[in-house]
Amino acid sequence: MTAVAAPAVAARPGKALNRTLWTLQILLGLFLIIASGLPKVVGRSDAVRIFNEIGLGDWFRYPTGVVEIAGGIGLLVPRLSGLAAAGLSVTMVLAAVTQAFIMNAPALAPFPLVLAVVFAWIAYERHDSLATLRETLTR
Repeated sequence: MTAVAAPAVAARPGKALNRTLWTLQILLGLFLIIASGLPKVVGRSDAVRIFNEIGLGDWFRYPTGVVEIAGGIGLLVPRLSGLAAAGLSVTMVLAAVTQAFIMNAPALAPFPLVLAVVFAWIAYERHDSLATLRETLTR
């Protein structure tokens, strides 16, 4: 008798965990879009000042804002949520490194590091969206 392998199905989180994840994704997505990304893109004075202090100026402020807005939107799109969370996790680690070593403000680094851990957890729990996205792209 020949055994037939069952198709690989990614496990989905339970109902309570799924609600928790979506609550976090919505709140963090809106935060990234409204409070973090948009001020950089529209050139709010504090965002301009911070990027000038870093020594990168406007040319780096715009892409940073766009990455944060795209990540925030990605958190709100089910198919992209895992990929967005993974990318945002890396982005937050880089933000913490920038704050600690380039801006000489290590006291500010824990906030993006906590966000990095939360985004990594979301990416881990949304691994099914990563598998679905991979299957879509390899067809």
